[in-house]
Amino acid sequence: MINDDDKQLFRASVDANAPIDKDGVSSANQQTNHAAFTAYSYITEARLSGSESVAYAKNGLSPKLIKKMKRGDIDFAPSLDLHGQTVIEACESMSQFMYHHQHEPFIHIIHGKGYHSENGMSILKTQVVSFLHQHPQVIAFNSCPAKDGGSGAVFALLKQ
Repeated sequence: MINDDDKQLFRASVDANAPIDKDGVSSANQQTNHAAFTAYSYITEARLSGSESVAYAKNGLSPKLIKKMKRGDIDFAPSLDLHGQTVIEACESMSQFMYHHQHEPFIHIIHGKGYHSENGMSILKTQVVSFLHQHPQVIAFNSCPAKDGGSGAVFALLKQ
């Protein structure tokens, strides 16, 4: 039986190789991927505290996969650190980052806990959660285990 890791490895290697057509033009030169996601909205008010854990998963996902993500039992996840960015800068960074890493199964976004925010509410964390809810490629996300940033970071599972 073929496990999910082997399937993902196969898919990644097959997708990385672009066939050459009869005119000698590589299909990699053609725009086959979607453009960077820009249809997001900005939040104006922080609704999440820095210590609050977040979790979301679309219906039908394997509970085993979600549990694996919550434990941080992930082989590789490219990481984006948003510390010091404004809400607008963070959205632009996430959009470009996710476009660049759209073929990765998991991504790691560090948003911080908002220790310098008013009333302990984190506007950047709230924006990250809102952005991930809006992004069509995100099928699940949750706060990281302590070793990966705890409630100041999220792992997101992307649609392949």
